[in-house]
Amino acid sequence: MNRVVVTGLGPVSSIGIGVSAFNDGLRTGRSGISPISSFDASGFPHRNAGEVPDFHPDRLLRRVDPARWGRSSQFAAAAARLALADSGLDPASVEADRVGAVVGTTSGESVVVEAVTAQQVEGGFGQMDPGLLGQVTAGRLAHAVNTELELAGESLTLATACSASNYAIGYAYDMLATGEADVMFAGGADSVCRWAHAGFYRLGALTADACSPFDRDRSGILTGEGGAILMLENLDHARDRGARIYAEVLGYGLNCDANHPVAPDRTSIAECMRMAHRNASIKPEDVDYISAHGTGTPANDSVEAHAILDVFGDRVPPVSSIKSMIGHTMGAASGFGAIAGTLAITHGFLPPTINWSTPDPALDRLDPVPNTARQAAVRVVQNNGFAFGGNNAIVLIGAVE
Repeated sequence: MNRVVVTGLGPVSSIGIGVSAFNDGLRTGRSGISPISSFDASGFPHRNAGEVPDFHPDRLLRRVDPARWGRSSQFAAAAARLALADSGLDPASVEADRVGAVVGTTSGESVVVEAVTAQQVEGGFGQMDPGLLGQVTAGRLAHAVNTELELAGESLTLATACSASNYAIGYAYDMLATGEADVMFAGGADSVCRWAHAGFYRLGALTADACSPFDRDRSGILTGEGGAILMLENLDHARDRGARIYAEVLGYGLNCDANHPVAPDRTSIAECMRMAHRNASIKPEDVDYISAHGTGTPANDSVEAHAILDVFGDRVPPVSSIKSMIGHTMGAASGFGAIAGTLAITHGFLPPTINWSTPDPALDRLDPVPNTARQAAVRVVQNNGFAFGGNNAIVLIGAVE
């Protein structure tokens, strides 16, 4: 089995585009939340989201024409382009069919789907734009990455909702570990859209102004968007080309309890953590930091926290949620968590949970790294990703020995 390492990072987020800006956003506890501008939100009581305001795809993309691809595909392709540039890899040095992409998503091309639905409702099927219809399928997210980077290997989109990026990283890890590929681009992408905003509001899961995970008075999520892609390659390949290596993917765990459409299951989440630890050949005491799923809803944070306590016992590492800064980016969420965890290892700091003010007595054993980033030696990061239907996925990332 090959060892798998992270050699390129590509974040396109509301707190920064590119490694430097994203890292700076994490370390300063920057909020990427702003009034929604991508659709008319005036009819909603809650009108904030984590949109990417300065995203100009024409400045980042070389081969994908933004006019022919939806916003989520643009996010995925742009993030992959950034990850490739960050890695220093010359694509011509690798056989095209030995490089591929796996992209996770919740809503796929949600903005495109809304547009063609509006055309159908207003004018019938005859008024639907064939060009837009061609952009609808979620599989185009991975296809956009392969098109932008001229890859001929795996092209797979995984729609396992809010844990999808971790599923994608796990899939890419297996491709590299078993020698089926030399380089893989893995992560996720999603876009802010009206129907998701409305859906979470109707569920009672949407907060008004600020997401405050693990706070006593937490009241819900804020939707977010972006693209989060990591470039992974096997360790020998990276060393042979003299690559700068950020960290190693140690392993992962997946399970699906299908216990409830939306409610998380404590027992299943705890077991997913144990599976991930076994797969990565580590023990709970080896974990220095947990990048939490941490949505900011009362139920999710409580279940996740108590599952962590079940697994880690008296030795609970710091646990923070970057969703407090960028919102819930859906299928990209655990991709951003993996990038944040990788940067934590590389630069020796813990990303904060911002908007935290009041301790929750029920979670008094949890250290949420409140409001301010903290310097720390980080060797192993546990990156949590959970989704509706009990789709749980956890990735372990470690310093390269």
